[in-house]
Amino acid sequence: MRKWLCIFIVLLCGGCSSKLAYDNLDWLIYWYMDDYVELKDRQEALFDKKLDSWIDWHRSEELSKYQQQLQQLQQHIKNDALDRQTIAWHLEKGKNHIDAIRNKLAPELAQLASRLDDEQVIYLFAALERENEEEEESIRERLEESKEERIEDLVDDIEDEFEDRLGDLTDQQEQIIARYAPQFERSGMHWIAYRRDIQNAARRLFITRSSSDTFVQDLTYLLENPDDYRSDEYLKLREENRQRYLDMAAELVPTMTNEQKDHLLDKVDGWLEDISSLKG
Repeated sequence: MRKWLCIFIVLLCGGCSSKLAYDNLDWLIYWYMDDYVELKDRQEALFDKKLDSWIDWHRSEELSKYQQQLQQLQQHIKNDALDRQTIAWHLEKGKNHIDAIRNKLAPELAQLASRLDDEQVIYLFAALERENEEEEESIRERLEESKEERIEDLVDDIEDEFEDRLGDLTDQQEQIIARYAPQFERSGMHWIAYRRDIQNAARRLFITRSSSDTFVQDLTYLLENPDDYRSDEYLKLREENRQRYLDMAAELVPTMTNEQKDHLLDKVDGWLEDISSLKG
């Protein structure tokens, strides 16, 4: 589910290749799915029909919402109206777009999942756990870094993110980022624990599916409510980091130069052009 959602997100911000990605979404999804499950002919035919309907839905109903928000963002940038509250609003709208995709796909993905045989299910969860182990190893390696190394890496990541949107950063902006970076808390191990918790919950549903009349409904609920499987500590940490990010972004925005503002507007214009092209 998470991999498939990511593909739709890429369509919004993938630059000039987004139309190509959209038109070849079936191939891209099968490329991702190959690592997790190999569909049989009848399953693949059914999935193809579902995929076509999802793309039609996304094109006809969701792209206009993205377009509307980007136009609002465009005006907020031009009018110097990107304060903390407005940035938070845009982030929440972005989350709503992802939730809409999740809620649309979840019931139909659950229905499709009910058609997987036992061998496919075993392969799926084995592949997911291999991925968990790889991610966990990477996180543990980062945990072995010194505090100074961790902060330096985080500063680089944040600077790269804002440079992509604004172009070269000023000394003042780099100082703001350097001041905020140490305040962000690590959440990698919480994320791994969440992944395993939600995957184990799904595994239990598959184990009892032959004797359950509510498998599809239960799996749908699981897919639609990921926060139920995040610990209270993890949810608290995510929210605290979100608030710190908003504080940092709100402090950075007023320091934008005219050149940076033009760079950001060019980005938004490019996304709007992509959406117009995708809508056909």
